[in-house]
Amino acid sequence: MAPSEDKRKDKGDDNREDKLAQPHDLSDHDFPDYDLPEMIKKVRAQTPARLLAGRSGAAYRTNTQLELREAHAAARDAVRAELNLFRCPKNGPENDPGDDPGDNFARKWNLFEVCSRAASKDEYLLRPDLGRHLNDASRAEVNRRCPKGHDLQVVIGDGLSVTAVTLQAPRLLPLLSQGAKTRGWSVGQTFVVRYCRVGILNEIGELLDPKVAVLLIGERPGLATAESLSAYMAYRPKAPHTDANRNLISNIHARGVSTEQAARRILNLAEAMLKTHTSGCQLREELPAFSRKNEIAR
Repeated sequence: MAPSEDKRKDKGDDNREDKLAQPHDLSDHDFPDYDLPEMIKKVRAQTPARLLAGRSGAAYRTNTQLELREAHAAARDAVRAELNLFRCPKNGPENDPGDDPGDNFARKWNLFEVCSRAASKDEYLLRPDLGRHLNDASRAEVNRRCPKGHDLQVVIGDGLSVTAVTLQAPRLLPLLSQGAKTRGWSVGQTFVVRYCRVGILNEIGELLDPKVAVLLIGERPGLATAESLSAYMAYRPKAPHTDANRNLISNIHARGVSTEQAARRILNLAEAMLKTHTSGCQLREELPAFSRKNEIAR
């Protein structure tokens, strides 16, 4: 093959490689939002997932890679962090850092902390079964400080995201308490469980005999958010109960179910449990009709 043909071939290969390497980018820098097709705007507005984020060749763009690494680090931090009641702001993270510590969230609600049978974070992560039961000292403390037989008993557990508990619980607990009192329900003493798993609801039911027990617990974080809280609920939970006997409201965070929405749903479900004397798969949550067409049109 002649040298000139080799050069032409090399030049053609380079052009093809350049085309492949060109970033197909939907970022604000290269493709401002007003240049995107209307359908893409609507799709991206419906989810925090990284849809249609663009690419560079066959790979993610650098910004996307960095965002993923940041989200992964936040998720690890949420799992590994230790709960500190006295660092929970009284009304959420927006409070002035100079607030009187005596008026913080824990003191305002007279919260106290107990612990599961897991002795450390590592043991908690490796032995989920230990997180489903209180240790002996904690059982005694709950029996001593919590009156029994209330209509509603709320418990806060760190779960797999201390971040979620710190951000969402201070906003949600007042709404639940006020809503329950408006309905004329008696409300038990709220407390916090360190190294907590969902199954601890059964032990709380055995110890305190509430009609409805609600566990606010940090969800396992993902790459979309590390701030998501779940509310597990059960009617008169007992030792043999499983997830089939519980109801769940999940995804409670700023970009998911708001604390106001969550409070309404929790209270409505609790009301249904009190009326039907059941929970779990035998009780269906009644939600407002959802119109996909109207939602996308917003």
